[in-house]
Amino acid sequence: MLVHTALGRAEQTIRHWVAGGCPVVVHVDRPVDDATFRAFRASLADLPQVSFSPRFRCEWGTWGIVAATQAAAEQMLAAHSQVRHVYLASGSCLPLRPVAELTAWLAARPETDFIESATTADVPWTVGGLSEERFTLRFPFSWKTRRRAFDWYVGFQRRWGLRRRIPPGVVPHMGSQWWCLTRATLEAILRSPDRPAHDRYFRRVWIPDESYFQSLARLHSRRIESRSLTLAKFDFQGKPHIFYDDHLQLLRRSDCFVARKIWPHADRLYDAFLTAETGTPALADPNPGKIDRLFAKAVERRTRGRPGLYMQSRFPNRDWENGLTSSRYSVFEGFAELFDDFESWLARATGTRVHGHLFAPGRVEFEGRQSVFTGALTDDARLRDRDRWMFLTNLLWNTRGERQCFQFGPGDALPRAAAPGGPRGAAQPEAGALRATSTQAEFSWRLARDPNAEIFVISGAWAIPLFRSGGGFAELRRQAARLQSIEADHLGILRSPHAKARVRIWTMADFVDAPMEGLQAVVDEMGHGIWRRLAEVPRMADLDGFGQFLQNLKNQGMHPYLMGDFPAGPAPVRRPPAKRKPYLVR
Repeated sequence: MLVHTALGRAEQTIRHWVAGGCPVVVHVDRPVDDATFRAFRASLADLPQVSFSPRFRCEWGTWGIVAATQAAAEQMLAAHSQVRHVYLASGSCLPLRPVAELTAWLAARPETDFIESATTADVPWTVGGLSEERFTLRFPFSWKTRRRAFDWYVGFQRRWGLRRRIPPGVVPHMGSQWWCLTRATLEAILRSPDRPAHDRYFRRVWIPDESYFQSLARLHSRRIESRSLTLAKFDFQGKPHIFYDDHLQLLRRSDCFVARKIWPHADRLYDAFLTAETGTPALADPNPGKIDRLFAKAVERRTRGRPGLYMQSRFPNRDWENGLTSSRYSVFEGFAELFDDFESWLARATGTRVHGHLFAPGRVEFEGRQSVFTGALTDDARLRDRDRWMFLTNLLWNTRGERQCFQFGPGDALPRAAAPGGPRGAAQPEAGALRATSTQAEFSWRLARDPNAEIFVISGAWAIPLFRSGGGFAELRRQAARLQSIEADHLGILRSPHAKARVRIWTMADFVDAPMEGLQAVVDEMGHGIWRRLAEVPRMADLDGFGQFLQNLKNQGMHPYLMGDFPAGPAPVRRPPAKRKPYLVR
C-alpha cells in the first residue's frame, strides 16, 4: 500500500486487510514528516502482519513511485512465502467487498495476472499528454514542479531529433498503476538479469508507474487479463473522480473489489464497507460496466451540457455549445408588415406562442406586450441589447416544450458596433463563408446555423410601413436603401450552403400573387404533417398605390429589387378574404 496522506483512513483500511488474512507492506511517501510517520507506524505496531518498506519521494510522473513499489514488493515476497498474488493499492483505496471474496476469487485463478496493459496505439485515455514520445524521449525533470524545464527539454529533443533506444524485447505498454500480479510474474520482473537495463530505461520514461510493470509483465506472464481490479474513474481531463458518501449505492452496484479515490471524510462509505465479514464468499466477477453509463453521462454533461443551455466550461469555446438553442422555434420576416392581424391569427391557427418583434428598437414585444415574460425576462431593450443572442436562448430555454414564434426584419438589425458584453466569435461557420463585418451579420449567422430555427421570409415587405407612413420622400428613400441593404446581406447568409436552419423565402410580389399558397406552406411546416383546418385567414394590408410608391423609389435612383416583379400601376392587388370556408391544409 502506497500512502502519502490521510494516514488515519489508511490505518483503518490496513486493519481491514489484516483482519481478512492478508499481510500488508506499507510505503509512506518521503515528504511525510518524521514525527507523523513514527506516530503512524506506532499505531500499527500491534499488527505483526504489517511491515514498512524503505521510503522514497513519490512525485507524480517520476521514477520514485516505481522504486517505492519495487521495494515494497520485494519485501512482501521475501517475508511472506505463502502469498500467491500481490495487490497494489493506495491509501485512498477502499475495499468494497469482503477480503475473503477477493482471496477466494484469486485462488480460482492462480496463474492469472490482472494488470491493464495496452500498446500506445490502442490507449484512448492519454489526455493532454505524450503518447509514443514518453518512451522515445528523456524526462529528467518533474512535470509538476519544474514545468518550464520539462517543456524546454522536450522541445530541445524534438528540435535536434534525439531519440532513445528501447531495450531489446520490450514492447511499451500502458495501463492503470493499480495491478494484481501473481508471485511468479512479480518475481520474474524483479529478479530478471535484464532488470538493471530495464530500470535505467524506465527511469527516464514519463509516468513510468503506468508503463514499467505493464510492459515487463508481457515478458513473463503466463496469462494476462488486461484489466485492473481497482475501480478508478477519470474525467475528460484525465483527473480521477473522487467518491463521496452519496456514491454508496453506485459503488455497491459495481461488484468491484476495491475503489479509489475515496474522499477522506466519507464516513458513510468507510462505515459501510469496513465491516466484519460474514457469510459465504461470493465469487461474482467485478463488473464496472454497470456504472460506466453513469460516468459517461456525467462526462458528456460536463463537456457538452444540455442543448441550448450555455455554461461556463463551454461558453468561451466556439462550437462547444451542444446546440445553439434548446428547442424548435419559428421566425417570420415580413408577415406582420403584410398582414395587419398576423400575430393573433397565427396563434389561433397553430396553437403556438406568437410574439411581435422581439428585437424592436424601442422595447421587446412579448406576446400580448407583456412587460415581464417567463423566466423574469424584461421588455427593457437596454438589458436585451447587452447580448441579444443570449436573450433569445434564455427565452427558448425558459419556455422549452412550448413552440415560440417571433417577428424579425431589417429594422430589428443590430447596430454596426458590437453590443457590450456580447459573445466572441461565431460570426461565420466555415472558412470561405460570407465574412461577418458587423453584429448584424453575426446574429444572422447564428439564426442560419441553428437547426432548431424555421425561418419564413417575405422579402421587401419592410417597405409597407414606409409606404403607409406618409413621411417625406427623401427620408423614405434613404431608409428604404438602408433596409434593403441590410435584408440583402441577411438573405445572402440564409441562402449560404453552411446554413442549417429550415428557410423559406418568397418575394413580396410572389407572395401577394398567391397568398393562400404561402400561408398553407407556413402552417404545413409548423404542423409537421398534421392536418389543420383554417377557419379564417389574416387581413392583408391595403396596398393600393404601393406599386407607384416603388416606381417613385426607382425614379429617385433606388432599385427596390427585393420586392420582386411588383406591378407599378394602380392595378388591384389580390388579397385573401377576411373570412372564408374552412380550408384544409396539410
